Amino acid sequence: MAGHSKFKNIMHRKGAQDKKRATLFSKLSREITVAAKMGLPDPAMNARLRSAVITARKEGLPKDNIERSINKASANDGANYEEVRYEGFGPGSVSLIIETLTDNRNRTATNVRTAVSKNGGNLGAGGSVSHAFDRLGLINYPASAGDADKVFEAALEAGAEDVTSTEDGHEIWTAIDAIHEVSKALEPVLGEPEGAKLAWRPQTMVTVGEEDAAKLLKLIDALDDDDDVQTVWGNYDVPEDVMEKLGG
Repeated sequence: MAGHSKFKNIMHRKGAQDKKRATLFSKLSREITVAAKMGLPDPAMNARLRSAVITARKEGLPKDNIERSINKASANDGANYEEVRYEGFGPGSVSLIIETLTDNRNRTATNVRTAVSKNGGNLGAGGSVSHAFDRLGLINYPASAGDADKVFEAALEAGAEDVTSTEDGHEIWTAIDAIHEVSKALEPVLGEPEGAKLAWRPQTMVTVGEEDAAKLLKLIDALDDDDDVQTVWGNYDVPEDVMEKLGG
């Protein structure tokens, strides 16, 4: 398990799935509303909104919820969310970037700081770890989209910069300003992606042992349980045998 908390992959605990799902749906709805407010409320004309809707559909967010979230933006209804990024360190000297969408900076800052400090980490100043990450576009496809060769060739043809393929799926990396062009070019060949978003890719990875991994996963769980936290990126690599011992 490496890199960032894809919501479905972080659900390694048994039970509490309903609460996780409710939290996930809340995050997806919030991203749709924010994306719709930032541009036109039409996924065909708003690249960020299109990505948000695709991700929401793949995660099972009902169509009514998607439409309601878009309409909230059109009606200028509900809270005004802003994007706030936190940077810091987790157990095992792992670097973390925590992206949030919040309507209350004080609440979010307090909750993030508490979750991090309670679970063996500490927050740093802005820029304290992001210099060790590259800001890129990330397009996700399931393993069923094709084998590594097929996906690599399609990505190369579409203008992507790099591809990482594992048995869990494919990660296609692009320049920030090319993500939506590449995504559109891939669809006729590989189908609709699981998601397309801006991402933080670590320049080097830190392998985490069992004791630190247990604390780190607890920390990421605590952050994911917060409605305001959208994504947690990190430079951690938890070996498979360690994940198995921890019940992953």
